[in-house]
Amino acid sequence: MLLMKTVLLGKTPSELKEIAVGAGLPAFTGAQIARWLYVSRVRTIGEMTNISKQGRERLEEEYEVGIEDPIDVAVSKDGTKKYLFPVGDGEAVEAVMIPDEPRKTLCVSSQAGCKMGCHFCMTGRGGFHGNLSAAMILSQFLAIEEAGELTNAVFMGMGEPLDNYDEVMRAIEVLTAPWGFAWSPKRITLSTIGVLPNLKRYLDESRCHLAVSLHDPFPAERASVMPVEKGYPIREVVALLKQYDFTGQRRVSFEYTLFEGFNDSLRHADELARMVDGLECRVNLIRFHRIPDFPYGTCSDEKMEEFRERLSRRGVTATVRASRGEDILAACGLLAGKHKGRV
Repeated sequence: MLLMKTVLLGKTPSELKEIAVGAGLPAFTGAQIARWLYVSRVRTIGEMTNISKQGRERLEEEYEVGIEDPIDVAVSKDGTKKYLFPVGDGEAVEAVMIPDEPRKTLCVSSQAGCKMGCHFCMTGRGGFHGNLSAAMILSQFLAIEEAGELTNAVFMGMGEPLDNYDEVMRAIEVLTAPWGFAWSPKRITLSTIGVLPNLKRYLDESRCHLAVSLHDPFPAERASVMPVEKGYPIREVVALLKQYDFTGQRRVSFEYTLFEGFNDSLRHADELARMVDGLECRVNLIRFHRIPDFPYGTCSDEKMEEFRERLSRRGVTATVRASRGEDILAACGLLAGKHKGRV
């Protein structure tokens, strides 16, 4: 019977200290292991050369680093790269590296599948298959070719990050802690459709940026394509956000994908402007990547610019986000769905 080893990736120095002591090693070995994991970014315990050979052998009996390599990669003509990672039981998740010199941003997944069921999202159509551990999330940072060049991260891949709160926050702790990657919280953005209880926790416990998937300011229309509206109404989400200060280092933005003939009218722009009035924010207008069996298509550039101009005249900062990686199935869930035979 194959012994399943415990993964070290994602553990804090205090947890690593307990592991070291349990293996008969000095307590300070915990800090050494943390440095090997998050600064030197080794892949095996055998590479931790300032730990005695005997100590490494004892650790290897029960533990492993836990970095998983991607099983596929697709490269776009614009330089965007989509990596596919195995997460057990035949499932796979995606991470997308987006180059925009001098930045290299990684869009990471937090769940295999998603419970939220947004009609325009391929990830949701595939159902929910489990939360990713902090180690699985961090592997997306460590196992790609650009691991040493990343400047930013967005939790905007497969899954709803606030539905896997504890593991996502553990991964963010590793990314931002002095003993971890030592990134500034300003380099990280978490995207959510508005899971209210954990949204409040995130606002209270993190200094990272926030992006809220809004997509329609009218509750009935939003509910028709985003079932979460029934449980966590967007008006309540915005009301919560207005209790916090976003005039300093932390930013909030709203993601708004325009679907032709559904949510792209000036009436929608005006209602969106009313909704966010008084909140320091930005609206990112997103060009829809068409997916199978969804009735709405992509808006024209002229329509998107008209929508942006209307928001601007109403005092809302809005930008049209550049479309990236469309030639490599860059919309979330398409590559994983192809891997599973669902596309």
